[in-house]
Amino acid sequence: MSLLQPFVNQSVLVLTSDGRVLVGTLRGTDQSANVILERCHERVFSPDGTEENQLGLYLIRGDSMYVQGHAIVLATTRNSNFAFCFIV
Repeated sequence: MSLLQPFVNQSVLVLTSDGRVLVGTLRGTDQSANVILERCHERVFSPDGTEENQLGLYLIRGDSMYVQGHAIVLATTRNSNFAFCFIV
């Protein structure tokens, strides 16, 4: 069983190795740690504020994942209800 399985159907925030911030509902994962996010959007931060780009259903390849962990305190999630945060 994948370590991510308990977080299926919960809101997650994903930080990618290229600096992207993706938010969505975790819909599935597999033995390679590939991740499917539903209602996914990318948060783009700039000095002028935060922009959200809608992506819809989104697949993130597991072979780029190098750290997984619970969200502790992230400024961008302080007022949000994210169940889990992991870094790819």
